[in-house]
Amino acid sequence: MTRQHIVEAALVLADGEVFEGEAIGAEPEGGVATGEVVFNTVLSGYQEVITDPSYAGQIITFTVAHIGNYGVSRDDHESRRPFCRGIVVRDLARRRSSWRSSDDLDGLLRANGVPGIAGIDTRRLTRHLRDAGAMPGAFGTADASTLAAAAAAEPGTEGIDLVSEVTCDAPTVISSTGGARRIVAYDFGIKATILEHLSGLGEVTVVPAYTPADDVLAMQPDGVFLSNGPGDPGPLSDIRSIIAALLGEVPIFGICLGHQLLAGTLGAETFKLPFGHHGGNHPVRNLATGRVEITSQNHNYCVAEGSIPSAQLTHVNLNDQTVEGIRCRDVPAFSVQYHPEAGPGPHDSRYLFAEFEDMMAAVVGPAGGRG
Repeated sequence: MTRQHIVEAALVLADGEVFEGEAIGAEPEGGVATGEVVFNTVLSGYQEVITDPSYAGQIITFTVAHIGNYGVSRDDHESRRPFCRGIVVRDLARRRSSWRSSDDLDGLLRANGVPGIAGIDTRRLTRHLRDAGAMPGAFGTADASTLAAAAAAEPGTEGIDLVSEVTCDAPTVISSTGGARRIVAYDFGIKATILEHLSGLGEVTVVPAYTPADDVLAMQPDGVFLSNGPGDPGPLSDIRSIIAALLGEVPIFGICLGHQLLAGTLGAETFKLPFGHHGGNHPVRNLATGRVEITSQNHNYCVAEGSIPSAQLTHVNLNDQTVEGIRCRDVPAFSVQYHPEAGPGPHDSRYLFAEFEDMMAAVVGPAGGRG
């Protein structure tokens, strides 16, 4: 570790709860970092979580006690940089132990301007968020009254377009690593591991979130992918209009926010979960096979069951019975709320990429059949 001395810090939630700790990572401007405080239950994969763009606007609390044990590796980044507002941990490892690591976690945070706080009683914090719900908070080295005022002023994620913050600026082509398909992937905050799986099906053109449907159809894709991303799907009406123009024209597969946007395009209602689903151990039942899959999840919003007459419910969360997957009845499109690509895991749901290939084959014929 590069830290030479302990700097006292505190976390204050919008409801007034205070947690004392020590500053790690980058120094926030004015000694204050704000965001919506959520908790994640993964036992490993902290680098993948921190670099997942879906955490834009949020402060991540890790429930596992020891974080940073195996350092960080550039190969494990899920995006060009972290978009989260900060991290909260119980114990930050003082020594990294993996031969793959190129830096320690504190170094990653500092290099990317991400503040953090350690020494927090994350069990108490998690229990509080579980009971009171995810809420705005502020942490840093400023005094408690300053942090409390900042927490009260933090708007959270509801009603805010966070996709514009994380999407790419221009199209990028990812070469095929195995297949002959042409796929267009909308970047709402797309993860690198998703692109690895899609490139196994063919060449992938990643486009900015607000790319018009006509521009995408002009590329003559075999399929369109709707990616994961941060925040509330509510304000993203322009994206839903784009998806509406694509439905029925080309096979569509959506994950996480992409699932919510596809469902919203079909008329579904969405609502905010009390504390969201963030972790790598959520059981989901595939209703077609009866098989239970252990899944990785990261979302605060959910599709309301029964609000899409034109779609079939395909997957359900066994913890709270919420919607985890849909398939359209009249057009070639399906989506799931969870992450079948899941780096580092679990890998129970990776078959969904093969189902996307099957859908494209059924609609547009053998790979390379277009154009």
